[in-house]
Amino acid sequence: MLKDLFRKQRKYATIPSEQAKKEIPEGIMQKCPRCGTIMITKELEKNLKVCKSCGYHYSLSAPERIQSLVDEGRFFEYDADMLSEDPLHFPDYKKKLKSDIEKTNLKEAVVTGEGTIGGFPAVIGVMDSRFRMGSMGSVVGEKIARAAEKAATKGYPFILFSASGGARMQEGVLSLMQMAKTSAALEKLHRAKVLFVSVLTNPTTGGVSASFSSLGDINIAEPGALIGFAGRRVIEQTVRQKLPEDFQTSEFLLKHGQLDQVVPRHELRETLIRILEFHAYGREPQ
Repeated sequence: MLKDLFRKQRKYATIPSEQAKKEIPEGIMQKCPRCGTIMITKELEKNLKVCKSCGYHYSLSAPERIQSLVDEGRFFEYDADMLSEDPLHFPDYKKKLKSDIEKTNLKEAVVTGEGTIGGFPAVIGVMDSRFRMGSMGSVVGEKIARAAEKAATKGYPFILFSASGGARMQEGVLSLMQMAKTSAALEKLHRAKVLFVSVLTNPTTGGVSASFSSLGDINIAEPGALIGFAGRRVIEQTVRQKLPEDFQTSEFLLKHGQLDQVVPRHELRETLIRILEFHAYGREPQ
């Protein structure tokens, strides 16, 4: 009898039934990759995809970014039907483009257009890292260059949000040429004395960080964003020394003079409104 009282009880795991699994919608909860806090997805979206516990900034899609910034109903897209070709006949490139178009409901890795922010008109470009990791191919470069030219023509400030893994390898040298093209378009904007605000988000790397994203009259970044050209390991192997823990973060770049400001996402719209207001009243009449 005593043996029965003190014998070890077997532990059984409860396996949810197939019906229970179906009743819980997929993606209803998300775990913060930095602090591990589990959040309801809808609550996270209401908080502009910023973790309430540690302030980690999740990536925003181009439509989400635009919606969080522009005045309601005041965004008109440019060049919405531009599509990438396969100039080098790279294996499976067309198939991957088609897959990303279906997955993101976007034609390319950047959305450009014009709208108002706090009542101030601006030309806006937003890169989307879901589409080929936001890589810069010929269409991305062309859309950004055209947006800069329209900003110069209209005299509207140009605000560009970068989120990219760099140049698009499937387009080879044609992708690298976009670095020069976008930089030249921004030089025309500068000569026209039109403001260019570059906002760097996580990640901004490779040929994008080495071209237009670093050429703003004002360079802003979101907290904790990865910003750099080559990868950390490659640099450490080249210089043969250990790099600081915060190397290639927005905070590190601010400390070393490459950024003007690091702005949390909740404050970004108001910060841009203040910049646009200063610019509007500081401009010479045309």
